[in-house]
Amino acid sequence: MTSLPELPCYLNGEFTTLPHAKISVLDRGFIFGDGIYEVVPVYGGALFRFEHHMARLERSLKELRIANPATRAQWAEIALKLIADYALSIGASAEKVDQLIYIQISRGVAMRDHVMPTDITPTVFVMTNVMKPISAEQRRLGVACVTADDFRWEKAHIKATSLLGAVFARQISYDVGATETVMFRDGYLSEASSSNVWVVKDGQLSGPPKDNLVLEGIRYGLIEEICAQQNIPFSLRRISRAEVLAADEVLLSSATKEVLPVTQLDSQPVGSGQPGPVYARLYAGYQQAKATAHTAGQA
Repeated sequence: MTSLPELPCYLNGEFTTLPHAKISVLDRGFIFGDGIYEVVPVYGGALFRFEHHMARLERSLKELRIANPATRAQWAEIALKLIADYALSIGASAEKVDQLIYIQISRGVAMRDHVMPTDITPTVFVMTNVMKPISAEQRRLGVACVTADDFRWEKAHIKATSLLGAVFARQISYDVGATETVMFRDGYLSEASSSNVWVVKDGQLSGPPKDNLVLEGIRYGLIEEICAQQNIPFSLRRISRAEVLAADEVLLSSATKEVLPVTQLDSQPVGSGQPGPVYARLYAGYQQAKATAHTAGQA
């Protein structure tokens, strides 16, 4: 049995370490996956797009009818302490270690019943870990992905802890050595197992609309901002499978991937088979956004 590392975390009002963080077996997050989560990137010791992540956390909680157990200021205080404690635990400066803050809120502990109880206290868990960067080779060559039908539920806009559908979707690509599984619902692009997906045709960037079939990644807003700065035409619309397969570029975005080029899809080259010019401009803009936010003290 693999032992958990003595890394800092937060559980229900107490700072502790992973091996000592315990929840009840009747926690609804454990029994039903009845909860939500959020993942916030940390660059140079500062939370990146924190307000946007908090807005999405609040939207997810509202959908599940769970009251937010903390204010944004309290979430930031917990996160910043964990960022510093994690760096200390590995003998590094917080400014030198890019991290990911993971926040999970379940409905709480109750006897097993499908009906949502209203008189229980939410379970709050927060941890951080080092961010594993995308390799220079992946950025230079791009990555391979495969496609699949989107077999998940129709409330994908909630960042819920019930992730078995995403687990199955990611396993499809993992089993064949690919990076992601790009999914389609009724012949139209939805998203990947843990990424949003974008297509480029004739210099225009397009993504699926913000609806219940897609989790609106925080990069949605950021990429739209970068496109405006770079004069890249941008649209959100229904995108057919044929359009994806005929795209000049296909891109993934997520907290960990930032923006990443897909150069092979179902064993066929995407466009030229090399990362394209729109990717290069978006990636450069993303790095500038990180640098600007950090300089302003609000990364």
